[in-house]
Amino acid sequence: MYGVILKESKGNFIPYTFKHFPSEEHDRLKKLFFVDKLLTKAGNGEITSREFLTALGYKNYDFHMRDYIENYLTMDKEFYLFADSIKNKYKFVLLSNDVSDWSKYITEYYDLNKYFPVKIISAEVHCRKPEARIYEIALERLGVPGNECIFIDNSVENLVTAKKFGIDVILFNRDNVIYDGKIVYSFNDLLHMI
Repeated sequence: MYGVILKESKGNFIPYTFKHFPSEEHDRLKKLFFVDKLLTKAGNGEITSREFLTALGYKNYDFHMRDYIENYLTMDKEFYLFADSIKNKYKFVLLSNDVSDWSKYITEYYDLNKYFPVKIISAEVHCRKPEARIYEIALERLGVPGNECIFIDNSVENLVTAKKFGIDVILFNRDNVIYDGKIVYSFNDLLHMI
């Protein structure tokens, strides 16, 4: 979802957090993010999003989750045109490394649930891209072999693993990375490619 449907490929949550805490708290926050890997733990379902935000020091969990999603992430509006034009031809699956509550809120807030009958969120399945297991789960839930699937992602590393399952892969290249496979830069490009 991040870097494809949402324009921010890496998210803005760490800068968002630094903005909401005084500078004397930044070393503590850096340790929680980069040493203790709290965001990764929340994304793996090891801790809840409420536990994650509380550990960072947020007092109003619901407000900050909504504020971050609604005001610091940008929905690519081209997605709706793209999805509406091909939704009867393809079955969409959302495969995302994300915190469970956040993913639920994002898909509801941006009205994405109607496009994704299958959602596989890292926090709910306790594995994440590029781990092979998350692709196995996706194929099991779809009930199809990899060679009947197309996987679009903004990470080359994630594409490499998907390709091992025979999945056709396309890089959604918002970050202008070097890649020798299929590349698109917009949903309009993607529509013409598939």
